[in-house]
Amino acid sequence: MAEAADFQGTSPSPARRWLRRTTALVAGAPLLAGLVQLPAASPALADGQPSAKADGDAGSVAVAVDSLTPSAPTDGDTVTVSGTVTNNGKQTVTDAHVGLRLGPEINTRSSVDAIAKDADDLQGRSIPPEIDDKYTEKFSKLTPGVAEHFNISVPVDDLELGDDGVYEFAVSLSGETSAQPWEQILGIQRTFLPWQPDEAGTKTKTTALWPLVSTTHMAAETGPNEEQTPVFLNDDLAEEISPGGRLNQMVTLGKDLDVIWVVDPDLLASVDAMTGNYSVRDGDKTVAGTHQDVAKQWLADLQDAVADAEVISLPFADPDLASLAHNGTDVTGSLSQLKSATDVIHNTVDPILHVKPSTDFAWPVDGAVDRSIVKVATSAGADKVIARSDSLQETSGLPYTPSAARPVGGGTTAVVADSRLSRAFEGDLTDASASTLAVQRFLAQSLSLNLQTGKQRSIVIAPQRMPSGSQARAMAEALRALQDGTWSESQKLSAAAAAKPDPDATTKVPSASAYPASLRRQELPRSAFLQIARTQDALDNFKVVLSDPSRVATPFGRALNREMSASWRGRADEAKSFRTRVKTYLDGLTGRVRLIDKSETKLSGRSATIPVTVQNNLVQDVGPLVLRLTSTNPTRLEIDGADYEEQPISVSGGHSQSVKFTTSANANGRATVVAQLYTMDGRAYGDPVTFDVKVTEITATVMLVIGGGVLLLVLAGFRMYTQRKRAAARDAEKGEADDAEDAEDTGDAGDGPENPEGPGERLSEESDARPRAGDPEQPSDPAPDTAAENADPSGTGERVDR
Repeated sequence: MAEAADFQGTSPSPARRWLRRTTALVAGAPLLAGLVQLPAASPALADGQPSAKADGDAGSVAVAVDSLTPSAPTDGDTVTVSGTVTNNGKQTVTDAHVGLRLGPEINTRSSVDAIAKDADDLQGRSIPPEIDDKYTEKFSKLTPGVAEHFNISVPVDDLELGDDGVYEFAVSLSGETSAQPWEQILGIQRTFLPWQPDEAGTKTKTTALWPLVSTTHMAAETGPNEEQTPVFLNDDLAEEISPGGRLNQMVTLGKDLDVIWVVDPDLLASVDAMTGNYSVRDGDKTVAGTHQDVAKQWLADLQDAVADAEVISLPFADPDLASLAHNGTDVTGSLSQLKSATDVIHNTVDPILHVKPSTDFAWPVDGAVDRSIVKVATSAGADKVIARSDSLQETSGLPYTPSAARPVGGGTTAVVADSRLSRAFEGDLTDASASTLAVQRFLAQSLSLNLQTGKQRSIVIAPQRMPSGSQARAMAEALRALQDGTWSESQKLSAAAAAKPDPDATTKVPSASAYPASLRRQELPRSAFLQIARTQDALDNFKVVLSDPSRVATPFGRALNREMSASWRGRADEAKSFRTRVKTYLDGLTGRVRLIDKSETKLSGRSATIPVTVQNNLVQDVGPLVLRLTSTNPTRLEIDGADYEEQPISVSGGHSQSVKFTTSANANGRATVVAQLYTMDGRAYGDPVTFDVKVTEITATVMLVIGGGVLLLVLAGFRMYTQRKRAAARDAEKGEADDAEDAEDTGDAGDGPENPEGPGERLSEESDARPRAGDPEQPSDPAPDTAAENADPSGTGERVDR
């Protein structure tokens, strides 16, 4: 806020307190008159204590205020301060005591900041006087390096607080050292005491966001089983939601506060996935997760906490709106990722929390905005952007902090969170003293804001997205004190956004050049959005071939949302590794549907069929796909009469399927063919398979030689047949003649033959008995063995089907 907003008004004090202070002033007048007659005090004793600048040992003792209760006292309360003092010097401190000091009322919010900055300064800032000697704790000595505990209580009435407002409140350690044997202030710790004992006439309406956001925990991988067992990157989420974990504390603390729950659907989905079977990466393998009961309990506690509360949902995985606006809008599909992350909100948050969240709010990192961020933030449907006052700064010179709602054009409302209150709990608050100081500073800023004007205003507190456990505890303590206090009342975020804007408040959104350089250095680079686009393109190509696309669309779609998460800020290497692993896993799944490699194929004829096999190693069916076989030399080898042929194919899960293509050869030689799968919309799927087809025995001369060879074989076989047949007839005739001679010798002994035959005639008859070419074949004739086989040696390549 502009410095002009630091001036605060005053509230009339109750008559009782006014009378008490007036009486004390009258009673002390004679004493003051007497002091005026005393000689001037030495510089070392002015204001009741030695000069800090003159003491060489000043600051040698560290004072830690571990507890201040109540944080915002009222009439009749007793303020108790406890903590430790530690001698960090080399000399023992003697005659030491811890005292309480009360400074004047602080008039501006910037003064609160200045005092907090110099909380332990003894050199450059004035030191308020001690309250009373009786409200001290004494130590005979403080040994170097030893911490001593103190606990001091003082009735608030004895503090003599004045008007309603914020007072500087300090705890100091005074004592002596051997080198400087006089009393001096050796250490101090300043803080604040808010004083508003009665209900304020006009209360600030305060909206406190309570974020439930985490880093990315789930991988894109799922188990190959029907249930698709989710896989977690590590067991960090189990630690966060276990008792004592960060997210467990957020739910436990938040359920007793009047806060606005801001949830990331990815966190809810991840914990919900842990309630069933899940796996956790352990190096190169995965192990079964064992924190189901912890996840169930955390979700049950959260459901109880948000049952009657306002819930705001961020888009899935809390996308980095600034990175998208600055580096991703010119990358095709990047804005679609934001839209998809918004569309899944109600399918995630509603069934898990059993409440309907608001999706009207966008929350850029640290509330830092420029015109491009606002444009992107509202592109997915949100019409309200949560900004912060150190980004959308006041330039109109208002003497007070205006309400949060600002119309910034185009029907968009900027809800400007107060930067001082929102950033009050950053840094390391594990130390009790740091936590206590943060709480008191927060309350001091809140009360100072309320006292600026009599106007009622709506103020929003938007803390860091992922507060640590100690930060969450400090936030809860401060909000509890504020909500139990007298100057603030809780308000829903929707009401704060709808509140009447201050007409003089700044509504001009800064340009992109005003975006903080420290935040810009943490943004996702343009290369990240290009990689996301490539992965999305591969996913789209993969989904269309699946019988059940949801098995990959859902896990990979959410993984792509996670790649744009704001949680990657400051973790560039981890972000890149996550993106790479998602793409590698998707490529591996896509590669499970592939063409089987083929060796050289021989074509021993004018036409033949060539089989091409598609293998599906997925658990689900794929198809329809188009398998195209292309000849790179169609003048030598044609596919179905053209240079290529396409055939549809579907393959069951875990099986292979072959498709046969008809080919015809026009010339001898080697022809290269290419097999490629395509989706139904014509996009290439997977890698092509290239192989050679060797064409042989296809010319007319070769065919004539083959035909002549076959004819010769047939003729030779026929000749052998006729020769055997004639030989058989000749043998039969000779046998008949021998029988006749035997009969004649028996019946007519001494008679010569009637028809003696000469040797030449018998030869002639034998010759006539041989079968001649053209004689009809007899049933008893043996079948000729004329089957011809190619005598060529078999090649090493694959034979094709004829």
